[in-house]
Amino acid sequence: MPLRNRVTPTGELIATTSRGTLMGNRGVLHDDHRRIVRHGQTRRWIICLLEFKGRRRTVMTPHRYTELFFLDEATALAAGHRPCAECRRPEYNSYRAAWASARRLTAPPSADEMDLMLAAERRARPRRGNAADLPPGSMILVEHVPHLVLGTSVARWTPSGYVDPGPLPTGEVPILTPETTIDALRAGYLPVLHSSTPSSS
Repeated sequence: MPLRNRVTPTGELIATTSRGTLMGNRGVLHDDHRRIVRHGQTRRWIICLLEFKGRRRTVMTPHRYTELFFLDEATALAAGHRPCAECRRPEYNSYRAAWASARRLTAPPSADEMDLMLAAERRARPRRGNAADLPPGSMILVEHVPHLVLGTSVARWTPSGYVDPGPLPTGEVPILTPETTIDALRAGYLPVLHSSTPSSS
């Protein structure tokens, strides 16, 4: 039986047999029986590589952080995570630089500064905004279902990949991706997307 450690774009944790392409960390979320007992333990929600420097872990080891898994980086960003500074250093630096550029900061933000802002924005989701203003890589809700924005089109999110591409909705929509991450995407940060992602239009 699959463990409840896959993250949806809304931040919810689900059990599915579909495999993820990236790993995440929110602290210790499970008990000694590998049952999820909390949504998050720390405000530092990060996006990690599946493998790094040959390190091996037993999933949901008691009293160790809970290994979470994402379809792709757009999913993780929508859920309120950010790139890890250790195993994804280039992406972390690119994300910080895009964040700073979008907010016209004189220096990139620290990890703590980003984590504080993202934690506040996670609590405020979903917010509403004009779909036409969103950069590719954003996640929105269309009829209560997560969709990936791809320019003038969208694709429906599923645990195993993106399906049912269609036109971008008009007008205001519920936006899942935190506002500061939207700004970073708009400033040029490019998330790693799943192989099922349709071509943007």
